[in-house]
Amino acid sequence: MLVQLAIRDIVLIDKLELNFRDGLSVLTGETGAGKSILLDAFALALGGRGDGRLVRHGESQGSVTAVFDAPLDHPARAVAAEAEIDTEGDLILRRTQMADGRTRAFVNDQPVGVQVLRAIGAALVEIHGQHDDRALADPSTHRAILDAFGGLQGPLAAVGEAAKRVRGARGALADQRARVEAARKESDFLRHAVDELATLDPQPGEEATLAERRTVMQQSEKVARELNDALEAVGGANSGSAHLSSAVRKLERRAAQLPALVEPCIAALDAALVALDEARAVLDAALSETEFDPRELERVEERLFALRAASRKYDVAADDLAALRERYVADVAAIDAGEEALGGLQQALDAAEAAYAKAATKLSECRKRAAKSLDAAVKAELPPLKLERARFITEIATDPDSRDAAGSDRVEFWAQTNPGTRPGPMMKVASGGELSRFMLALKVVLADKGSAPTLIFDEIDTGVGGAVADAIGARLARLSRDVQVVAVTHAPQVAARAQTHFLIAKDPVKGSDRVATRVATLPVEARREEIARMLAGATVTDEARAAAARLLQGAGA
Repeated sequence: MLVQLAIRDIVLIDKLELNFRDGLSVLTGETGAGKSILLDAFALALGGRGDGRLVRHGESQGSVTAVFDAPLDHPARAVAAEAEIDTEGDLILRRTQMADGRTRAFVNDQPVGVQVLRAIGAALVEIHGQHDDRALADPSTHRAILDAFGGLQGPLAAVGEAAKRVRGARGALADQRARVEAARKESDFLRHAVDELATLDPQPGEEATLAERRTVMQQSEKVARELNDALEAVGGANSGSAHLSSAVRKLERRAAQLPALVEPCIAALDAALVALDEARAVLDAALSETEFDPRELERVEERLFALRAASRKYDVAADDLAALRERYVADVAAIDAGEEALGGLQQALDAAEAAYAKAATKLSECRKRAAKSLDAAVKAELPPLKLERARFITEIATDPDSRDAAGSDRVEFWAQTNPGTRPGPMMKVASGGELSRFMLALKVVLADKGSAPTLIFDEIDTGVGGAVADAIGARLARLSRDVQVVAVTHAPQVAARAQTHFLIAKDPVKGSDRVATRVATLPVEARREEIARMLAGATVTDEARAAAARLLQGAGA
């Protein structure tokens, strides 16, 4: 529910802070005191259209902050979480309006786009007025309202799943059809390419291996000569190895005479001989690698040139030829088996559409039953609201060719205001006052069906009085048992039923010739005086005070 509303420098409001409670709260005051300004400011915090003219004259910016205490599982928190907003504690919606027309939006002190602010605000608050074209008066919401009233979440979910399967089946069929058509146009080329690549049988990494082998073989003759010379120097007849071996034998015979001097020399020479032996082994192995059959070089070059020619022809890297072959094989298979696959996918789509039609038909039947119950429930609320000759009609039009995740039905709330007149869409048929009362009757019926936790009613009692105003107050009070209700009213019968009464007035600003809107929470005695003013007008009489007391007593205040 709405906990607090703080407004700074908006039109006639310099600084205002209102604390709200649950139940029914009313705002009263003389015409022009600023009730509309307060609601416009509140709408701004909920994501409404900004306007630089809202900023108080002489200031560069104004701001509105609305604090809500919402349950942890409330949809508004889900919207905030999706926008990566920290949702710990209260939800704090803030909007800053610049005098140049720019605005900035925040939720829990995190900057957000106006769309996010509006989505969160719509989940928290509904505003209803005589000329309101949102909320219940918006036909695009009527189907969801009927589903909520009828408790049709199960059938609705079944239609949603069926619609999802239809989309999937239709997409799979379209993809396969496009693939087959594209492949069929290139059938001859694909079959030739598959045969050619199958004969070539390219392997990933083969080009690099062949190129390296070709380079080795081309350079082998030159390298072999150098390797032979090195091997002769290390291990040939004239190599130092034989001389070193002879020198070691001579030193070994003298080792006993001066071991400390000779033995290190012998060890060093042995190490040199070992190194020479290792070098000879490496050289032998390298020479073996340089030995090749000239026909092998020819075969390697032919294979390498064939791979590179195919690479140029098909405009892919040689390493990708194998993958290209597999793709072409799959395309040829798609051509060969395409009609059969298309037939199977078409059957799957037909089955999915049949399942959707069955689920949508069941949902339509459920909606028609729910519509009769809704019409009856609203009808029972109309007589006390001086709409006893009016009818509320839930109009359902089913179009099997119009399908979405919520079925094939178009739902719109209609009204017939007098017998003999033509029923029509409520927004077109009902007058402003009638529309407000229809809205109130609907909200009373739908109070426990997923309504926003805070409802704002803007002067829905305009143009009525006496018993009708009392009936409106009774229904607002009844509605406030389930949700928080805030009503801007001129009807004393409505004001008397409130748990919280705010008085809006314009007061002079000290030290200037300007006025500012002020709001005060009225205690019991002050409430009686305000309701007496609402009854009597400019001059409050004792009779008016007595009547106000009776209203308060009758309302249990």
